[in-house]
Amino acid sequence: MADGVSRPTLLLVHGAWHGAWCWKKLRSVLEADGWRTRAIDLPSAGGRAGMHDDAQTVLGELELIDGPVVVVAHSYGGIPVSQAAAEAAGNVSHIVYLAALQLDVGESLLGFVGAPVPPEPRDFEPAPNDPIAMFYGDVPRPEAEEAVKRLVPQSTKSFSDVLTQAAWHTVPSTYIVCEDDQALPAQSQQLLASRSGAVHRVESSHSPFMSKPEELAALLAKIALESDA
Repeated sequence: MADGVSRPTLLLVHGAWHGAWCWKKLRSVLEADGWRTRAIDLPSAGGRAGMHDDAQTVLGELELIDGPVVVVAHSYGGIPVSQAAAEAAGNVSHIVYLAALQLDVGESLLGFVGAPVPPEPRDFEPAPNDPIAMFYGDVPRPEAEEAVKRLVPQSTKSFSDVLTQAAWHTVPSTYIVCEDDQALPAQSQQLLASRSGAVHRVESSHSPFMSKPEELAALLAKIALESDA
């Protein structure tokens, strides 16, 4: 088993409308177990940046990390991670898609969900009308309400930008299906998961890093250690 020095670093990449703050509970559990973690804020959350700008942010963070990296991408975050890890200098040892959009070259978020690009697209997409039901169904209510206050508008461009590279074709990947997800239904996740080398399931809403951080941390540790074997 890898020790605390040789273990890969876990880079956590959030989804739409969120920020690095959403990983706080999970990072606490992982770091208490000796894991090094990093989390970034994607510029499309609260700004007009597109998916490729997000990918450059991920790539810039990867370049700052010494040694192997396991990237954990949540939801929309799977798209810029797939783009960025394909351009990285080889330190990404594994990608974990957590209820994430594991898209292929030529695909976009809007295209995957079957939504056309509006003729006059807005600059921003507001958070869903009922974010607690959508994202935090099994999160304690007070905590979910606090999370809702931190959500920001998401750049519309990030939803329409198309992948030009997809790292999972060359980098090993694992998909984690969240079975009670109301944001990305489990059936859609299962379709995406067929692109990964391995699939795990958790009985959770869209945000197990908040509702089941211990269970998720244990699963991520298992995946990361196996990737480093």
